[in-house]
Amino acid sequence: MKITAAFVAIALLASPAVAQPRCITGPEAESLTLVAMPDIIRETGRVCAAQLPSASLIRRQSSALIGRYETEAERAWPAARAAIVKLSDPAVDALLDSDFARPLLTTLLVPQIVGRIALRDCATIDRLVTLLEPLPPRNTAGIVVETLRYLKSQKARGGAISVASLPLCPVETR
Repeated sequence: MKITAAFVAIALLASPAVAQPRCITGPEAESLTLVAMPDIIRETGRVCAAQLPSASLIRRQSSALIGRYETEAERAWPAARAAIVKLSDPAVDALLDSDFARPLLTTLLVPQIVGRIALRDCATIDRLVTLLEPLPPRNTAGIVVETLRYLKSQKARGGAISVASLPLCPVETR
């Protein structure tokens, strides 16, 4: 969840003079999430290794699960890149054109996100990943984004919830 906020933060740092508030749609936020998921899963497995059994899904540094997420991350990168540009400045697009941009972003951001994991939560995280494993990666990213949207709405109602400040556009009702 926090990865998308971190991508946005980097994009906004590149262009601090944003003229008007901007937001990203659910699908754009899902693309940002998908880009980071393979590295988030790997790093979480590394951080939680001592807390989990060796057969744990997230402890596997190379697996069919990670392979599926890597494939989707590759597909999601153009939309994620466009979302970063949308939130910052068109000039950022040229910076993101490098083959090094995506790995650099994930290398810088993923440890900051995973570093917030409390070791007591590793078993819960492993259980969640195991439950989500059969779903297509895009569905998992959608769950992450909708959970963030829900938590933000609870915080707006006065809940004592710590939520990433990802600027999600309001959902249009049909």
